[in-house]
Amino acid sequence: MNANVANTIAHETIFSTRNLTKTYKMGVVEVQALRGIDMEIYASEIVVLLGASGSGKSTLVNILGGLDTATAGQVHYRKVNLTEASESELTSYRRLSVGFVFQFYNLIPSLTARENVAIVTEIAEHPMKPEEALALVDLEERMDHFPAQLSGGEQQRVAIARAVAKNPDVLLCDEPTGALDSKTGIIVLKALQKVNQSLGTATVLITHNVVIGGMADRIISLHDGKIAGIRENKVKRLPEEMEW
Repeated sequence: MNANVANTIAHETIFSTRNLTKTYKMGVVEVQALRGIDMEIYASEIVVLLGASGSGKSTLVNILGGLDTATAGQVHYRKVNLTEASESELTSYRRLSVGFVFQFYNLIPSLTARENVAIVTEIAEHPMKPEEALALVDLEERMDHFPAQLSGGEQQRVAIARAVAKNPDVLLCDEPTGALDSKTGIIVLKALQKVNQSLGTATVLITHNVVIGGMADRIISLHDGKIAGIRENKVKRLPEEMEW
């Protein structure tokens, strides 16, 4: 690929938010989860959203992924204003453009790894073959195993394969290593990094673990629903180089 073209793609804006605000009502009490978030996320980059529990990370990702709606402000996916999208438009957006990876794997116990991934490919417009997606996370030898026959890290890698099999523009990961020990977590992070490098999928990763920020292109720190800082990593670290 031409270097100038690659640079243009890398700086294409995938998400843009302006004064993004989310307020939850709990009885007579109002809780402000987000307080005026302004940021961009670019194509092909890995962004780590870093912050303590309650800082607004998950709320922000849920809005980016079309799982929740903002109380005020704007969020654009490319040139589409998600704030004004209908429920059917958000459903289509979630199905075609976004891959989700959560802390818990949510695999169907009665289906093999291959079958769990195949479910997603049936609703996508330009899916990968399940075998290709599983090979991307180094599970070629475990495709026909059931979740109960897989370790926690292997199950999470199946979940990653399921998320990327529909060839999404964006991969949103909410604490993907939260239920794993450090050794297994590194394997999962390596899988996410490989997906990002192989497919160019913009990857947003929520964590409270400062060390994981070392693998990101940029770290966006949140505190009390606000952006506390944005830092660019001039030198990214490989997951296996990080000490948890």
